[in-house]
Amino acid sequence: MLELMVLFINDIPVKILEADGVPDSGHYNHILDAGAEPITQAKLINHVWIKNVGEQDFDTLLGFLNSHVPTNILSVVVSLAGVPVKKFLKTRFKVIKAAGGLIRKKEKFLMIYRMKKWDLPKGKREKSETYKRTAVREVEEECNVTVKLGRKICTTWHTYTMNKNAMLKKTKWYLMDSVDDSKM
Repeated sequence: MLELMVLFINDIPVKILEADGVPDSGHYNHILDAGAEPITQAKLINHVWIKNVGEQDFDTLLGFLNSHVPTNILSVVVSLAGVPVKKFLKTRFKVIKAAGGLIRKKEKFLMIYRMKKWDLPKGKREKSETYKRTAVREVEEECNVTVKLGRKICTTWHTYTMNKNAMLKKTKWYLMDSVDDSKM
């Protein structure tokens, strides 16, 4: 199974696989074949694997997940059929590039509380900046700490709306060690 990306839409993880990708058993409890039946909100229950997803199907799924209607969906795995994912997403969202860190001090990790949610510190990348430099700068600015950059952990993709515009934030995450937190 080749995973192309994990996209979070309204905090619902959407794991995107290649066309012939099959998720590990136990990661879904319902299968929907978009090539044989339409995707409807009523079929999006618990953990769903949707296979044979074309561009129109993917657009329909994004619409359901982006709606403010309460849903019973916990996670989605999508096997795309001939959809260039990143190109497709760039036509639907403005892409924001960001970086952040998981900061550790012995057995503790630094979290921030903002907009009524617990999160890890991160921020937007400036044009001339590398992702690594962005991660360190943003963590140090947001938390008033000094950190030592470690290895890259992963890249996440989250959608949100700002000023009625659909945004897609690509964030590269790095492990960091706290060097000085005396001014935090």
